[in-house]
Amino acid sequence: MAIQTAGQKPVKAAKIRIENQATFALPKDTEEQIGKILDFLPSEHQRGLEKIKLVDFINDPRLKNLDKPIKGDLPGLYHPRNGNQNAFFEISMGALLQPTEGFAKKMMAKSAFKGNLAGMLFSLVGQHYYLTLRHSVKKQSLEPQIRQYAEKNLKQWSSEQQEQNNNFRTRLFKPFRPHIERMAKWLNKKALESQKKS
Repeated sequence: MAIQTAGQKPVKAAKIRIENQATFALPKDTEEQIGKILDFLPSEHQRGLEKIKLVDFINDPRLKNLDKPIKGDLPGLYHPRNGNQNAFFEISMGALLQPTEGFAKKMMAKSAFKGNLAGMLFSLVGQHYYLTLRHSVKKQSLEPQIRQYAEKNLKQWSSEQQEQNNNFRTRLFKPFRPHIERMAKWLNKKALESQKKS
């Protein structure tokens, strides 16, 4: 609950506008899902964001001047504040839904859409938060901080979603979750060691 100072009205969090510019059909209630995912995060981390633009594919002139070309389609792009224009996100629905791929890939992308969308939004909000609102973070440590922010929030969000759904699969795999997480950490450690050696 916000503290109200005498004579001042409480500040309401501004609602982030969602612009759907995608030409193909999106899954049902996509904009509502985005709103729920953003409501999961603290409103202070979203201060200064104006809109989320949903597009078919991201086509930004800044991407052509990169030293290393990006493999595949870019799923999301953060546009920082520029003059009078507030910060906004651009999310590629083509990269998340893969409408140009075969049937199997389209079905896989559609089934993982909600989780991928949440991960993308957490990553973009993390970029916004650490680039604009957290001035104590050094530029060298931005990427790990943003990754940690996204992973932490995605883990909490997915466990909350599982508790809400509480289906048979969730109850079945709950006891194995700590073992799977330990194995994932071990595999990540081995992958990093092999990358350092080569």
